[in-house]
Formats: sequence, structure tokens, C-alpha cells
Amino acid sequence: MAELSLFDIAAIVLTLAAVFGYINHRWLRLPLTIGLVVIALAASVSVILLDFFLDTLRFERPIQAVLEKIDFDDTLMKGMLSFLLFAGALHVDLDDLLSRKWAIGIMATVGVMLSTFIVGYAVFWLADQFGVSIPLSWCLVFGALISPTDPIAVMGILKTIKVPKSLESKIAGESLFNDGVGVVVFTIMVAIATSGAGGGAPITALDVIELFLLEAVGGAVLGLATGYIAYRAMKSINEYNLEVIITLALVMLTYSVGLGLHVSGPIAVVVAGLLIGNHGTRFAMSEKTREHVETFWALLDEILNAVLFLLIGFEVIVITILGEVAWLMAAAIPIVLFARFVAVAAPLTALRLRQEFTKGAVPVLVWGGLRGGISVALALSLPDIPEKQTILAITYSVVIFSIVVQGLTFKKVVAKFVR
Repeated sequence: MAELSLFDIAAIVLTLAAVFGYINHRWLRLPLTIGLVVIALAASVSVILLDFFLDTLRFERPIQAVLEKIDFDDTLMKGMLSFLLFAGALHVDLDDLLSRKWAIGIMATVGVMLSTFIVGYAVFWLADQFGVSIPLSWCLVFGALISPTDPIAVMGILKTIKVPKSLESKIAGESLFNDGVGVVVFTIMVAIATSGAGGGAPITALDVIELFLLEAVGGAVLGLATGYIAYRAMKSINEYNLEVIITLALVMLTYSVGLGLHVSGPIAVVVAGLLIGNHGTRFAMSEKTREHVETFWALLDEILNAVLFLLIGFEVIVITILGEVAWLMAAAIPIVLFARFVAVAAPLTALRLRQEFTKGAVPVLVWGGLRGGISVALALSLPDIPEKQTILAITYSVVIFSIVVQGLTFKKVVAKFVR
């Protein structure tokens, strides 16, 4: 087969997204992102089964080669993620967010840490019972990458379901920020797991605190600075085409500078998006400009979401699953859900002494805490350690369950507990 260029791969992926999207719209009628995952997953399993029963066909190998060339980790974490986070933050009401800042802030920080340790220790214990060897440090890395809810998956589901405004703000706000915090925690856990290897010095508690503050606070400051510069530039003109370009440049530059300065790019982009989506749309844009900016980012969001969830469905082809690992994959799902329950219930129970929350907040936030492409990308970004395939397999099982099962039943959970 001739070497495929980047343009060829992009053409194939977008064509499949269009074809599968059409099939879903005409016959399955699932939410677009879930439909794409289901169809791509079915196609992947079909290819694996065909290769198993008819090994002369060898369909799996060229597909694996294309997926490896795409490099899911780089494509999402250093490309698509910045645009998707900005598009999500652009439509979040900052006033609603600030009115629930304590709940969102604690769930996005303390909640993520609680979940990381619960999942890490539980998976370590279960892995030992199933005869799977994973050091505790790498189990905690898995806990860190699977604990943050995926804002891309969450925001996609919220578009299709009517949720009370107070709950919607909590779900959207928490998912946007715990993603950035989760990436920071993941970075710290990987650093701890690899510390001392090759003669390096072990990481101390002070190192962890410094790294967290640099990444999280540094990202927020960067987002405020670049967002304010873009806001001032947009306020001084009235040309909607140019202002759309300014928002595009803002996202790419902010994320790029964040990576270069080793601060959190996701947090920086979210903060910039909140500033432009609230202060910018009110005071720096005309009605025509606001309409064009929102339409552009809504369309870009839909296209990138379609591509991302299609790729999630196909990633099963590059995962190696052994017999004993399959049991751990199944067991990881309730573990992650229990950890999510603790991460939500503990902060809300503590805060309930000060303020009242919407009826059904805990079950809705637990079941609506979807995992998605970010967890898969983080798992793929791990160094080449013996445990990588096992971590990737259990990550994938949680993500697929989350998107398909939780995503399809979320509306029923909201109907049962809220109304």
C-alpha cells in the first residue's frame, strides 16, 4: 500500500465521520458522538473477527498503521483539545459558574485527588487478586488519568438533554476545570512513578506542590493575560471576519505558549474562553460579530467532536487484551463509578451545610461524569513500560462504558432523580 500523506489520512477520517454520521442519523438516531463511537467500535470488532477467522485478509495491520500514524495522543492533547475546550468554555455563563465556585472548585481539585487514590489503591489490590502485575505507582497513574471527567464528552451530552440550570453549570464547569487539574495530577503521578529511574533524584512533597502551583496557577494567569489582550484588540475594531481569526489565534497561541512554559495549556484555554465568551461577547463584539464567532466555534466543535469520537471507536484495534486483564477491565468500571460517587458526594455533603443544592445533584453528577478521549490520550502518552498495554486496556473499557452506557442512560437518570 502506498504511503498515506497527512491529507490522505484527514480525508479518510472525515469521510468516515460523514458516512457513519449519516448512518446514525438515518437509522440508529443516537446522539452523534455516541453513534459514531458505537458504529466505529462495531467496525473495529468486525475487522478483528474477520482477521481472526480469515487470517489471509490482514485488514487489521494497515488500520493499525494508519492509527499509529495519526498518533492519538499528539492529535488530541497537542491539537484538538485546545479548540474543543475553548469552544466549550465560550458558552458557559461565568455568573452561574461563580455562583457555584465552591462546589465546582472542590470537585475539580479535592474530588479528582480523592478519586485518584481510591481508584489507584483499589486497582492495585484487584490486579494482585487477578494475577496481573502493576506497581502501585502506575496504578495511581491510572487513577489520575481516569478520574477527571472529559469536558468534550460531557458537553456533547448536555447539548442533547435538558438539565436544570444549576446542575448544568456544575457539570459543565467541573468538567472544564477538572480536566486541566487532572492533566496536572497525571503529570505529577508519572513523575513520581518514574522518579529515581536512571539515577534521577526522587520527587519530594515540595516538588509536587511547586509543580502543581506552576501548572495550575500559571495556566490560569496565562489564560487571563492572553484573553485580555484578545479582548482589547476585539473591542477596538468591528470586523467580524478578523475577530473570528483573533479568537482562533488566541486559542493556538495560548496553548502553544502554555506547553512552552510548562504551565497547564487546558486551564489557560478554558480561562481565556470564559473571558471571551462572557466579557468579550458583552462588551467587545457587535451582534453580528457575536453571531459569527459563536457559529464558527459551534461548527468547529461539532466537526472535531465527530472526528475524536470516531477515533475513540477505532482505537480498540491497537489494544492488546489478555485473559486475566479482561477481568480487571470489567472490575475497573464499578471502581471508577464508586470513586466518582465519593468525589462528588463528599464535597457536596460538606458544602450542604452552607447552601442548598438541586434535588438529585449527586446521582446526576456521578452518572454524568463521562470519561472520553482525554483519558485514552493520556494512557497512550505513557512511556514504554511493561504495564502500558494493561493500563490502556482498562482505560478503554471505562471510557467505552462511560460514553455508550452512561451517555445513553443519562437522560433517564435525570428524569428519575431531578423531576
